[in-house]
This record gives sequence, structure tokens and C-alpha cells, in this order.
Amino acid sequence: MLGEVLDAWRKAIGDHHPSSVAEVFTEDAIFQGLRPYSVGRTGVESYYAAQPEGMTVAYRILESRRMGDDVVLGWVTADFDFTRAVPGRAPIAVNLTVVVRRTAGGWRIAHYHVSPRL
Repeated sequence: MLGEVLDAWRKAIGDHHPSSVAEVFTEDAIFQGLRPYSVGRTGVESYYAAQPEGMTVAYRILESRRMGDDVVLGWVTADFDFTRAVPGRAPIAVNLTVVVRRTAGGWRIAHYHVSPRL
């Protein structure tokens, strides 16, 4: 389920469809990208709406742990590529920790935290 959620996240980012990115998150998701955090889908949508069209992301799951029947913790590397969006702009490599929770609407990201990967 973690890969399926992250695949939906990746696709929505690549399609530059911020509302679809937000739908991958729970309504009360805690979101910490590379700028101040937000809570809820509105903040997620705003964050990705501010990203350039053509940005893509590739990810790799490093570890995952089932924390309960309806909760999974994931540690992921993610590389945001701007080649199509802003030629010459360097990619951004991050570590990503997510908590994915089963909801009535399916599995969604409830917590998202990135830190730069050195």
C-alpha cells in the first residue's frame, strides 16, 4: 500500500495537478515540505501549486514498518527533478518520512516530513 500511495503522489506531481496531490493526503495531514509546515489538504495543494509545471519526482522506499492494522511508517528517498520545468535548475534530493493511514477513502498520507539529503 505504501508504494501505491506514493505512486499516486508521484503521478499527480508529474501531471502538475495540485488538487490531486492533496487528495493523496488525509484531511488533517501534517505536511512539512522545504518551507513552513501546514495542516490539511489546503496547505498541501498550495505547496504543490507553487511548484513549477514540469517538475517530476522519483522515489525509492528504503524502509517501511507496519505500526498497526491501519498505519504504516515509511522512510523514502525522493529526487525532485526540474529539467522539464526550469532547464539548468539542479534537482533537489530529500529524505522523506511518511505515515500512511487507512481511511474510509483508502490509504492516505497522514504525516509528511522532508529533510535535505546531503
